[in-house]
Amino acid sequence: MTESRIDFRRAKFLISAPDIAHLDQYLPGDVGVEIAFAGRSNAGKSSALNALTEQRSLARTSKTPGRTQLINVFELDAQRRLVDLPGYGFAQVPLALKNKWQQALGEYLQKRACLSGVVVLMDIRHPLKDLDMQMIEWAVASEIPVLALLTKSDKLAQSAKMKTVNEVRLALSKFGDWVQVEPFSSLKGTGKPKVLAILNEWCHPQWLADELAAVNNAE
Repeated sequence: MTESRIDFRRAKFLISAPDIAHLDQYLPGDVGVEIAFAGRSNAGKSSALNALTEQRSLARTSKTPGRTQLINVFELDAQRRLVDLPGYGFAQVPLALKNKWQQALGEYLQKRACLSGVVVLMDIRHPLKDLDMQMIEWAVASEIPVLALLTKSDKLAQSAKMKTVNEVRLALSKFGDWVQVEPFSSLKGTGKPKVLAILNEWCHPQWLADELAAVNNAE
């Protein structure tokens, strides 16, 4: 089956929810394909989503890290969605609220069966913090592919950028093909074609191809 190219520019906001129980109220069950975006509160998740979809305000950006407080879902088509998860760490909010976000984040990652890939965004100047590593290790243990996206790559000179990319790739090489590492700049567009190619591949898991083939054969 030939993969169709997903047009990420067609992404549209679908729902915000505090937890997966509320997601299930508005979505047609835990079906289809979801690609989650996760990262520290200052990693530039919203800017990356806007750059990848070529929509300046799809995901809300703020100069105050930690604005993403809910699970935000964006629809690509009837079967595929992008999910912006609450940022972890750093946010200047009361501890009780921060714990509530973390609980929602953990519950989504542990229980969402349609999760087909996780983009872990890290500021290229401060990669592989403890929470980043925990996220990557959890995903790999759950056999979910990871894209370690090193954001704000325009902040470094080319030599420093590639040095950091190579260091991160070496540190994550123990995970084999489960983890890919790419530099990215929302401002300059660096790495965008490569990232979109990876996301497109994740949008076409084999089980979905088999499911669609079965439906076509039944018709």
